[in-house]
Parts: sequence; structure tokens; C-alpha cells
Amino acid sequence: MKSEPLNSPAQRIGHKIQFSLVMKLNLKLFFRMLGLFLVLDVILCLVTAAGLIIHTEQTVAVVAERLNQTGLPTPDAENWLELNGLSVLPQTREAKGFKIPKYLQTHLFKLTASGARSIDLPDSKGLNFWGHLEGITYNVTTEFDSGSYRISIRLQETLRILIWMFAIVLILELLMLFRSIFSGARLIRRTLRPIEELAEAAQNLNTAAVFAPAQLEVLAGKLDDINATRLDTRIPLGDTQSELKTLASAINGMLDRINESYRSQVRFVSDASHELRTPISVIQGYANLLDRWGKNDEKTLQESIDAIKDETANMKGLVEQLLFLARGDNNTMALQIERFELSDLAVEVLRETQMIDSGHEYDSQVTPIFIMADKNLIKQATRILIDNAMKYTPPGKRITISVSGADGYAQLTVQDEGIGIAPDAVPQIFKRFFRADESRARATGGTGLGLSIAKWITERHGGHIEVLSRQEIGTRISIMLPAAPEGSQKN
Repeated sequence: MKSEPLNSPAQRIGHKIQFSLVMKLNLKLFFRMLGLFLVLDVILCLVTAAGLIIHTEQTVAVVAERLNQTGLPTPDAENWLELNGLSVLPQTREAKGFKIPKYLQTHLFKLTASGARSIDLPDSKGLNFWGHLEGITYNVTTEFDSGSYRISIRLQETLRILIWMFAIVLILELLMLFRSIFSGARLIRRTLRPIEELAEAAQNLNTAAVFAPAQLEVLAGKLDDINATRLDTRIPLGDTQSELKTLASAINGMLDRINESYRSQVRFVSDASHELRTPISVIQGYANLLDRWGKNDEKTLQESIDAIKDETANMKGLVEQLLFLARGDNNTMALQIERFELSDLAVEVLRETQMIDSGHEYDSQVTPIFIMADKNLIKQATRILIDNAMKYTPPGKRITISVSGADGYAQLTVQDEGIGIAPDAVPQIFKRFFRADESRARATGGTGLGLSIAKWITERHGGHIEVLSRQEIGTRISIMLPAAPEGSQKN
């Protein structure tokens, strides 16, 4: 199969769609990762600040304990303290700063819990960044028996280490962000490659005006990774990314339905055309006969009129059945649901049939049972079963209609003593325009749509049809419908 050139409109639009999706998804991933890093950085800053304060408070507590035991340090000891960033000075004036709330003082060292705390910041004029850090001091002023003292701790070295750590973390985060731009784009392109192919196929649908069956098959082949020329090929799920397997499976299911619907519509149109061609040909033939010889021949005139009337009636019935099925396929037929007794409806249909058909024996075996359904449609389905029994049952034979209930279902059965259905034809009898005995089709007036309509009506009510047939013995067809629960009303 030939592929489109790279500069074709479908290719360009497909790449444009993919590029747009890649950019949007990549930007979303980038900003999501950036937001995650910012949140982590804020949390890291808060945790670090809390750790710095705890470490400083613990250092102040150790100094305060030693100060309470030995008093002011000697000049030599004071020099050692300065090397570690610590200093102790007597406080002669009132201490300035903030105090820890009383409900938090229980968690601090007793000698420093009630002391005033302050942070000294240097004048930033003429100082570089590191010089600015050198002047940051944490002060705690506390009272002892021997007097009031101010304990100060310079935070320069600790802050310098923390800043270097933050710088390294930020550099790593920036590298990861820039790397995610390219790696994320490649990953998204690989993920969206099947969608790009779908976009190209959809573009072909939009640009082509008329599709022949061969063109539809070519289009389906493109949709299926350009690996086949049949409508029954599908997207291989094994080669599809896990995130898109559900989409691929849904598309395969949609293609199955499209394929079946397409073939069904082709068969339906072909069969309908064939069924309408015969009566139209008959009418046309008799019209030509009238035009040539029937104007003055009463016998020919009456024969032509009768034939045209019969064929017109057949065409009317066929068209009505086609319209019924078309409304059913489009789901535009509303059901008038009501609660009624199925046995009464069966007896009513049987009585109407006996009035117009005296050539067969009729019998009924009914048990009262209620259903919730559209009464007119159920009556139509019952008439279809009895009409079929009449057509294929020899005169004088018996046709029985029965109604019973079991396992939550109401069963309406029509049984005849007719010619029966061949075993290989039983699964086909509900297909549209199918007739088991084509030779008798014209004689019985059947169109092959009756059982299709009955099946649609039954399934639309949540039921199903069962068939049992033996050639030269008879056929039994049962409509199974959900029985109405006690006390149910119109819905």
C-alpha cells in the first residue's frame, strides 16, 4: 500500500495536531514539576529554619547551664568562645526583643525559656553577600542569680553551609527541569503516535467527498497501522502503549460495528431493491399490456387491474415494513408501555385470525399472566407468528397458540403442523429478506421481513425468541417476555 508524501495536507495537519498536543502536555508536565519543586523548596526552607532555631536554642542552653555554674568565663575562655561564634556579656539595661509564648516555654531549657530573644542584622552598606551574612547574630538575654547576661551566637558559618546546599539543590532541580523538556517531548510523541495516525485518517474522511468500498478499506488499513486491505483488520493491542489500550480497544469495537453496519446496509439496500424490482416489473408489464391490447378487451383490462392492485398492496406492505425497521434502527420509535394480560391479547388475535381464515383448525391453551409492554407492538409480533404459521401449514392442519409463565418470564408460543424449517436454515430465519422456501415466496406473499420485525419488537422489550422446528412435522416459535411484577402500573 502506498503511503502519502511527507508534504501532503494530511501529514502536515497530523504533525501540527501532534505538535500542539506535545507542546500543551509538555508545558503541563513542566509546570507541574516546577510547582512540585517549589513546594519542596518551601518545605525544605521551613524544615531548615526550624532545625537552625532548635540547634541555636540547644547551644544557648548549654552555654547558660555552664554560665549558671561557673559565672562569667575567663578572658582565655572568652577567646575560645569567640572562635566558635559565641559571646557572653553582662546585661545592665532592660533587654529588648521578643519572648517565647508561655505555652511553648515548657519545651525549652528552664534557664533560657523566659529570656528575651533578638536577631541582629548588620548594615548592608558596603558589604557583599558573605559580609552581610557575617553580621547576623542570634541573641538570648536571660536572668541568673548572679545577674542578667546576654548570650549571642553568630550564624555565619551555618548559614553559609545551608546556602551552598540550597544552591546545589536548585542547580539539580534546574537540570532536571530542562532535561524533562526534551525527554518529556519524546515520550509524549511516542505516546501520541497512534493518535497522529488517527488524525491523518480522520483528515482523509474530511477531504474526500465520496467513498467507494475500496476507498473505505484503504482508509481502514491506514487506521490499522497500514497493514491490511480489509475492513475486518484491527489495531494490534499488543503494540499499543498501555495508556492507549482502552482507546485502541474502543476503536476496534467501533470498527466492528461500522463494518457490520456497513455490510448490513449494503445487504439491506440490495435485498430491498430486489424485492421492489419484481412488483414494479409486474406493474410495468401489465401497464404495457393495457396500453397495447387492454383498452378494448374487458378480460385483459380486469386481469391487469387485479394484478396491479395485488402488486401495489404487496409493495405497500413491503414499504411499511421497511419503514418500521428503519425507525427501529434509528431508535426513533417510542414505546407506549402499559400493564396488560398477555393471555387476553393472544385470545383476541386468535379470534381475529379465525374470522379471516377458515382453512385451518385453531386451538388455544392460555394461562393468565401480566406483562409491561407496548400492547400494539406485542400484538403485531403475535400476528406475524400466526401469519407465518398460516402460510406454511397445509389446509386442515392445526395451529395452536399458548401462553404460560415460568422463571419470571411470560411465554407466548405459536405452534403449527406445517412443512417445518431445515436445521441449517433455523439460525437464518430472523435475517432480513431471508426465506427458507424461495419457491413459495411469491405464492405466500412473504417478504422475509416479518420475523425480523418480531425479533426487534421482542428484544426491544427485553425478551428473546426461541425456535424449535422439524421438517414435515411442524414449527414452534416462542416469544419470551419479562413478566410484570405484582402491583406494577403504567411506566
